[in-house]
Amino acid sequence: MSISMSSPMGLLGIIPGLFQVALLLSLVLLLINVAQFYMRRQWLLKAVQEFPSPPSHWLFGHKYEFQNDQELQQALKWVHEFPCACTRWMWGSKAFLMVHDPDYLKVILGRSDPKAMGSYRLLSPWIGEGLLLLNGPTWFQHRRMLTPAFHYDILKPYVQLTADSVQVMLEKWEELVTQDSHVELFEHVSLMTLDTIMKCAFSYHGNAQSNRSTHPYIQAVGDLSNLFFSRVRNALYQTDMIYRFTPEGRLNHQACELAHKHTDQVINQRKAYLQEERELEKIKRKKNLDFLDILLCAKMEDGSSLSDQDLRAEVDTFMFEGHDTTASGISWILYALAMHPKHQQTCREEIQSLLGDGSSITWSHLSQMPYTTMCIKEGLRLYPPVPSISRVLSKPITFPDGRSLPKGIIVSLNIHGLHHNPKVWSNPEVFDPFRFAPDSTQHSHAFLPFSGGSRNCIGKQFAMNEMKVAVALTLLRFELAPDPTRVPNPISRVVLRSTNGIHLHLKKL
Repeated sequence: MSISMSSPMGLLGIIPGLFQVALLLSLVLLLINVAQFYMRRQWLLKAVQEFPSPPSHWLFGHKYEFQNDQELQQALKWVHEFPCACTRWMWGSKAFLMVHDPDYLKVILGRSDPKAMGSYRLLSPWIGEGLLLLNGPTWFQHRRMLTPAFHYDILKPYVQLTADSVQVMLEKWEELVTQDSHVELFEHVSLMTLDTIMKCAFSYHGNAQSNRSTHPYIQAVGDLSNLFFSRVRNALYQTDMIYRFTPEGRLNHQACELAHKHTDQVINQRKAYLQEERELEKIKRKKNLDFLDILLCAKMEDGSSLSDQDLRAEVDTFMFEGHDTTASGISWILYALAMHPKHQQTCREEIQSLLGDGSSITWSHLSQMPYTTMCIKEGLRLYPPVPSISRVLSKPITFPDGRSLPKGIIVSLNIHGLHHNPKVWSNPEVFDPFRFAPDSTQHSHAFLPFSGGSRNCIGKQFAMNEMKVAVALTLLRFELAPDPTRVPNPISRVVLRSTNGIHLHLKKL
């Protein structure tokens, strides 16, 4: 009599067979992946053969050269060794060309290559598909729609709003220095720039600086920046399915929810205000709309409004871009001035002659502080808020020296390396504001704190105005000096930060 297939003995007979099939399929998949890895690596080796780099491991790439938050320092060694560009291997099947030459950058930024979505897509759960991540016609449509939000008539009244936020920060510093003369700048400045962007771009007066503890949004942004940096450099974390179940993936999800909660609150408050038809019509009749009003009143080319998803993506993008980059810029500029007291004093004298006690600062004042502007630009050269950006080549490219790359290669535009390249700037580590004197000459793409080309920073003028106001009012109230026991260690995250904060001694004037 035959044994029934449903009996235990029948099942025991089937299991080894199923195991063998699963093992065979796994082996086939492994061989396919190995073949794909080998073919991809061989293609990359051939594609970048004209751009040498230090020796790399066939599997781990240059991982061991970029350890312990010394990424910027290691990259600068390569800038000295390879003045135009060099290849950096992330792992065996991923490499990109690291570019730090102005002629190379001019060629790349003069094209319309898309963002390298391999890494930028990892920001999508946080900031969505907004202006930073969009490509092609949709990016152009959104850029054209939002450009009026940065018209000078819109930016003029922002000067006083910014000054109000800065004064709140300075008053907090006055209280703090009665207890201890040193202040860690970055968190305070981040709260101030968040307060400013919410007032200016979103008509939201939440007073982020009033809370004594860390603002949840600021905390979320710091966490997301670190998690993004960690994920980009981990080959196993590139797959969303795997990353979602890791401890870092769960932390990333929680931080995204915190950030979205903040932006949703801003959007919903403005939407509620516009529910009144009279208020909506009044806003539509305004000659110039602020950033959020433009988004809420926008009509796409097909006549439709922005979807809730697109609306939140643009708000998330600009909420982050509009506060974190300027916070980085202002903090490092103040540190640079603290390190160079003679230049600091010259700026202070210029500002005192212009503003007196600083009780009022206006749009017209911002163009009347040339020396302070030179120092701000030199601070941005030494400490660019966004250390690097990347593109993926949509077609082959040939550089001025004749070397070329095929379509599909990722290029990293190393802004920090460019600004410290001795081939471009003499004595690049020296703080010298006269590099930006009115009669000075420099390559059109030697100084790119706000990127360049058609995808340059849409909020460049807004950011420069905020930096001028913050620096001017700070120097009127305090004398700045470095804390020799806590020298900042610059690190490359989404923006330029410091592993140990940016600590200064403040002396009230």
